[in-house]
Amino acid sequence: MSHSRCLPTLSRLRTLPIARAQGRLDASHRSLVALLALIAFLFFDSAAAMAQADEASRSSTNAPLRLLIVDGQNNHGNWPKTTVIMKRCLEASGLFQVDVARTRFTWQGDSLLKEFPLEDGVTREATQQPKPDPDFAPRWDQYDVVLSNLGFGAAPWPEATQESFENYMREGGGLVVVHAANNSFGDWKGFNQMIGVGGWGGRNEKSGPYIYLDESGKTIRDTSAGSGGSHGAQHPFLVVLRDRNHPITKGLPQTWLHANDELYDRLRGPGENLTILATAFASPDQGGSGRHEPMVMTVEYGKGRVFHTPMGHADESVQCSGFQTLLVRGAQWAATGQVTTEVPPDFPTAEESRIRPFQP
Repeated sequence: MSHSRCLPTLSRLRTLPIARAQGRLDASHRSLVALLALIAFLFFDSAAAMAQADEASRSSTNAPLRLLIVDGQNNHGNWPKTTVIMKRCLEASGLFQVDVARTRFTWQGDSLLKEFPLEDGVTREATQQPKPDPDFAPRWDQYDVVLSNLGFGAAPWPEATQESFENYMREGGGLVVVHAANNSFGDWKGFNQMIGVGGWGGRNEKSGPYIYLDESGKTIRDTSAGSGGSHGAQHPFLVVLRDRNHPITKGLPQTWLHANDELYDRLRGPGENLTILATAFASPDQGGSGRHEPMVMTVEYGKGRVFHTPMGHADESVQCSGFQTLLVRGAQWAATGQVTTEVPPDFPTAEESRIRPFQP
């Protein structure tokens, strides 16, 4: 027998170790991939668990919800005071820890800024016209809900800040829109989708329809041409609930008298995912539209929730116990989707508005 048949050839001697090595490398590669996949799974699973634990911890310990008021530029010169009134109201509920993010350039309200300063160590400049703040970039992700006390003419936020706020809302953030905040940012598509309807700020038929209720309670979406936003003289007016089952309005009286305020009418916008919870009749005798105008609204924006009320023009209106009750309930709903507060005994009746005097 030839010994050559019992021995591997030289080429086979060379390839066998290489093949074995390649096999070991493939096995090592698969092990590495599996290890990396396991690490990634554990990381994301741990992050999700930590987020759930944080939420559970806050719920179980009744830790306050984190709320951020944004202000600084508003055609209503009383905005520094209304920020303080709303901040105290929200904190007094025991539900919220409230911070304020103010633009570096402020517009209007100069005298009240001295009376109600924001002690945050930032040097600010009062300007004759709204001026963009290129450094305005709040950390939205640190808050459960954001309240806008901006107004007509507020300078646009930096593009990156707009994008980050849209992402915050799409991912489940909360927003509260009060009065002239719906005048802001008429050219910002995402913001107009969040608020549903707005006024002034260049809004017209291109912004979306007028939205109001007719005499039968049917929602009207009027696409006729015209500018968005108007109001008559300030006066007390009846608020009529249209949805008594929503968490924000549940338990409130069917009608109640709101304190002296501007009754916004002819608001228009995309109105996507918009629910009207309450209206008020804008009487022509007071210079109004003659329509049942939305006064309490909610909007869904991605996973986010928006509470929107056009009420809250001045000191008296934001001291109304009806407004303050809705503010607390609306902010809690925007943050959590739930409302836990009871209807207070000083809530207005159909015959009498109730004021909670503010003590500076």
